[in-house]
Amino acid sequence: MCGIVGYVGEAQCTPLIVEALRKLEYRGYDSAGVAVLGGRGLTVVRAKGKLSNLEAKTKAEPPDGTVGIGHTRWATHGRPSDENAHPHSYKGVAVVHNGIIENHLALKAALQKDGHAFTSETDTEIFAHLISDEILSGADLPEAVRRSLTKIRGTYALAAVCEKDPGRIVAAKNASPLVVGVGEGANFLASDIPALLAHTRDVIFLEEGEMAVIARSGVELRRMDGTVFTRAPRHIDWTPGMAEKTGHKHFMHKEIHEQPRALTDTIRGRASFEEGDAWLDEVHLNASMARAIERVEIVACGTSYHSGLIGKFMLEQLARVHCEVDLASEFRYRDPMVSERTYAIAVSQSGETADTLAAMREAQSRGARALAICNVLGSAIPRDAQDIIYTRAGPEIGVASTKAFTTQLAAFYLLAVRLGRLRGALSQDEARLHLNALGMIPSWLEETLRGEEGIHSVAKELVGGQHATVLYLGRGPQWPVALEGALKMKEISYIHAEGYAAGEMKHGPIALIEEGTPVVVLANHNDESVYEKTLGNIHEAKARGAKVIAVANVGDTQVGQLADRVFYVPSAPALLAPMLTVLPLQILSYHVADMKGLDVDQPRNLAKSVTVE
Repeated sequence: MCGIVGYVGEAQCTPLIVEALRKLEYRGYDSAGVAVLGGRGLTVVRAKGKLSNLEAKTKAEPPDGTVGIGHTRWATHGRPSDENAHPHSYKGVAVVHNGIIENHLALKAALQKDGHAFTSETDTEIFAHLISDEILSGADLPEAVRRSLTKIRGTYALAAVCEKDPGRIVAAKNASPLVVGVGEGANFLASDIPALLAHTRDVIFLEEGEMAVIARSGVELRRMDGTVFTRAPRHIDWTPGMAEKTGHKHFMHKEIHEQPRALTDTIRGRASFEEGDAWLDEVHLNASMARAIERVEIVACGTSYHSGLIGKFMLEQLARVHCEVDLASEFRYRDPMVSERTYAIAVSQSGETADTLAAMREAQSRGARALAICNVLGSAIPRDAQDIIYTRAGPEIGVASTKAFTTQLAAFYLLAVRLGRLRGALSQDEARLHLNALGMIPSWLEETLRGEEGIHSVAKELVGGQHATVLYLGRGPQWPVALEGALKMKEISYIHAEGYAAGEMKHGPIALIEEGTPVVVLANHNDESVYEKTLGNIHEAKARGAKVIAVANVGDTQVGQLADRVFYVPSAPALLAPMLTVLPLQILSYHVADMKGLDVDQPRNLAKSVTVE
């Protein structure tokens, strides 16, 4: 999401920082800014919108200095505006920050009680105030940052500069990426490698709980207890194209691996584990409005339609509200039954999908209130909706959607918890349990990604085999995952695939199975109502000569004994498991397409955003 850049050297740094921020535009942003230290002290320039707006401001009145930090921001606390853009400053201290300060309300109240005045709606501004106070008490900048971080609960990638310590940048990391670039006569800081490659290929990746003190003469690494340590830089030998893909061969592969981060960004600041509720700033429903909803109507296309099918399970089970899911291209032409008691949810990665936009407008014309679940800030669908949940997945370049799907599921889950609390269907303790489980998903995704090599070997077998189709089967919330897995295989590998609810197997699809037919079965042992039945489906497929590839929970010996190959994922509750079980299917499709030498990111006849019927 947001991007950070820093420079300490001999050159005028403003143009350099702006150009480095341009290399991070792919992360998505709604405002940008720089803070520069020079002969005039600290100069901060910020602008809402694209980098061109910031560039125009800095060219009109160029900040003078050879030490500076820059930032591109995607709003989490406070609307997009010049005032809410980073860097934030207070009494000679300027900071940029990616992440969320979870205890920002308590910290802000305490600072205001001590006489501090705030100029923005953001949580980040608190850092500038805390660091400034520590410097006034006698600490140097590194120690002031370290002490301030001990008061913070949350996540951060942070960079700070100070008029009283004008030759250094201090950076710190906890759960958001930061990379230090080591140069000659200059050193650098960035959220991602592409911002550094024009200046250096020698980098140091900061790890959790580490700080970097960056000066023109060198870089000093510290731990949060203040101890100094060393780590040798790594040399990065990437082409410009590889830099955009951060070393991955294709954007799709990069985006698959970005899912833990994307899920973290989607959840961050919205799941209140202490209060047992979900805070959705742009969903303007109160308890009375939520209780008045008689029916939810989800409209979407393609992958977003599949996420909507899983969202139906979430909303009905957690919020106890009747829910229907329609293909947007069908909904708009069927004279739908919609009223002012209908809550219409339009789901689209781009926010510009023509059929989905038209379907949402059709529902609104009949009295429905509309919610947009979307990834692109300010796009057409959220502009027309009364309520919005942005998925914060960052740009998705590959045509075959991956991280959009999982972040849409997180958005549905947060919405289901919020509606459940408003409608009285969930107690505080129940909601807290659901949100705690959701908070585990990013780390479980990381664990699942470590099994990629085993999936790669199965892809080799699929590419080398002789089969007319691949059959995907799932039950309950895993049925839409089967649909999504089949769609991924079709759209990038051009292998025919079918996704089915496993209970429908005897009603037609079983006729497709012959000796060696690949059958992918999704088996989640936490869904006790259908788990035994899913095992029965595996027996039926095996009896007809199928090669069964299963996705199962770690420790599930029953599936391991039945299937030919098993991809294991951590054991998650039934409603959250699709975020994990879809991952091996995305990876499998990717490797099959790559081994076939196909254009993974731009499959034939497809476009990323379908803006016409």
